Amino acid sequence: MVEKYFAKAVFLVILLFHTLLHGQERYKDSLFSTIGIKTLTYADTLQLDFYSPKNDTVQKRPLLLLVHGGGFASGKRDNPLERKFCQEMAHKGYAVASISYRLVRKGKGFGCDCPSVEKVETFKQASQDVARAVNFLDERGDELGIDPKKMVLVGSSAGAEAVLNTVFMRYHHDFKGISFPKERFAGVVSFAGAVLHIDYITQETAVPTLLYHGKMDGLVPYGAAPHHYCDSRSEGYLILGGSQAIAERLRQLDMSYTLMYDPKGNHDWANLAYARTDEVSEFIKEVILDGVFTQSKIRLE
Repeated sequence: MVEKYFAKAVFLVILLFHTLLHGQERYKDSLFSTIGIKTLTYADTLQLDFYSPKNDTVQKRPLLLLVHGGGFASGKRDNPLERKFCQEMAHKGYAVASISYRLVRKGKGFGCDCPSVEKVETFKQASQDVARAVNFLDERGDELGIDPKKMVLVGSSAGAEAVLNTVFMRYHHDFKGISFPKERFAGVVSFAGAVLHIDYITQETAVPTLLYHGKMDGLVPYGAAPHHYCDSRSEGYLILGGSQAIAERLRQLDMSYTLMYDPKGNHDWANLAYARTDEVSEFIKEVILDGVFTQSKIRLE
């Protein structure tokens, strides 16, 4: 009798495990236990770390390209937050690339004493590096098992500015000469970022966008305001469009977006958002990959 009940219990456990396993959804749930990581040089001495699930049978996976923060002066592609984010997203079935880029403001600062023309040039050079990395990966799409039509840019702080500008400033006069990818980006995810000029978000450049931002951010504006809130008389005075301004522009263009905002939050959301992988993966799966239309503003607690 005991053996009979034991066998039945084992059967129920196996059945439950089978149900849970098959109830999981790729790109939203963690399906892969082992992640492979390899380092590639994509331009000059610039490198990227490529994360992908091992033993994956899918040949064309969405690619997430991550750009770290640090004021264009510091930061690394393989810091703990970046590395954990990449691994968690790869566990869900994505291919993920975390890139290094030129830290052109290292030892120089990027505040109100930095002339606005140098700030624009900094944004441009970061976008050049992002575009180079994307083109490098695109050329190796078959080898790496990625779909060039499903590339999503993700960035934090300065990295968020880099990806937002790369997506939306394609036709800005200061960004001419950049070899932008042929394929339109599938979407963009920003952790406390801003764009150089809100008017360049048009029907030609708009893509589904996920935004995280604290309303009290004193470095990168939440709405349309000066970078670092510099006085109009300072050399570094430069109006940027933050997350709220981007969301409003996308609303006008009938493009999908989700704005996750913290009424009392500051620039910490450049780091805090790295832990929101479930939200990020859900947005990418449902809105970017499956095409579900959404325009939402969600308060973060």
